[in-house]
Amino acid sequence: MSRPLLGPAEIVVDLAAIRGNARLLRETAGVPLVAVVKADGYGHGAVESARAAKQGGADWIGTATVEEALALRAAGIDGPLLCWIAGPDSDFAAAADAGIDVSAHGLGHLETMAAAFAGRAEPARVQLKLDTGMSRAGSPRAEWPALFGRAAEGERAGLWRITGIWTHPACADDPAHPANDRQEQAFRDALALADEHGLRPELRHFANSATALLRPSARFDAVRCGIALYGLDPAPGEATDVGLVPAMTVHAPLLMVKDLAPGDGVSYGHHWVADHATTVGLVPVGYGDGIPRHASRPGAADSAATVSIDGKRRPIRGSVCMDQFVVDLGGDRPEVGSDVLVLGPSSAGGPTAQDWAEACGTINYEIVTRIGGRMSRTYLNAEPADGEDGA
Repeated sequence: MSRPLLGPAEIVVDLAAIRGNARLLRETAGVPLVAVVKADGYGHGAVESARAAKQGGADWIGTATVEEALALRAAGIDGPLLCWIAGPDSDFAAAADAGIDVSAHGLGHLETMAAAFAGRAEPARVQLKLDTGMSRAGSPRAEWPALFGRAAEGERAGLWRITGIWTHPACADDPAHPANDRQEQAFRDALALADEHGLRPELRHFANSATALLRPSARFDAVRCGIALYGLDPAPGEATDVGLVPAMTVHAPLLMVKDLAPGDGVSYGHHWVADHATTVGLVPVGYGDGIPRHASRPGAADSAATVSIDGKRRPIRGSVCMDQFVVDLGGDRPEVGSDVLVLGPSSAGGPTAQDWAEACGTINYEIVTRIGGRMSRTYLNAEPADGEDGA
């Protein structure tokens, strides 16, 4: 992709990659795909990502909050839509009116929904979120008999239809972890108990991206894929390479090139000091745009995050600032305005989101989700190409 000198910092999202990833995940799992577009599509754009995922064969769209789900409906995203985080003041009635499945994560939460749905002509769509061992959101095991009993009572009264029962794995990126077996068995126990209470949900779902790829026994009736939808590995080092294509590339212009002498310190705190003459370049994005400040940690120069300029990896030197950071050019003098590849697929030479994650001691999810700030966002391949399947 050719870019003008001194163009703006920009996130480029390839929607064909998202379509292809959705298709691949659907085919690999062999069950319906819930394409997760929470947090503005993990930094890729929620509306655009949802459309692309549906074109690629996703059966459902998933968000975290009611507000995210309502925004998708307002943007014209139709079909099955699930959200799973809602407080007592969430607009459950609006969600029901929009045909959105809301998740109850406990008996008290279900009672709050009962009050919101009272008097409706049509039953609302409700899914039950269970805690099978993550100790986060979800109904605890001791409450399941009462939860299922109340859910069945509400179905008989016409308040709601229980469309799904689900949970979330805690250790899916570590397939040998014993928690995976424990959670799957707990979920199977829950489903048997729900059946005893007469609940017949459309979807029983357990698997996130890593589980969908690594644990066939836990695919049940659907898989929920977020990070894999955007082409990133949900379990690095665990042989999950099934041909996913990263959808995000981030560019910025090179703003300045200057010489450093031995002993010159760089950026706040002089956490990096040149031990030999070199050249450095200024890149005009920073933590205000989602670049992690800890991308170059004091005393960790050898593991600093890098960018690519003229096809060469350039390490970040000194502290990342709100609006800019400095890279070591090693004596080279690229042209001011040259393209800086901040993040991109390995096919473009990287650095990848995983490279950034390892340099920062975090996960690739955080890297792509936090990118943005003042950067513009450009979409490629908004419509399926001739001959490309679109669902």
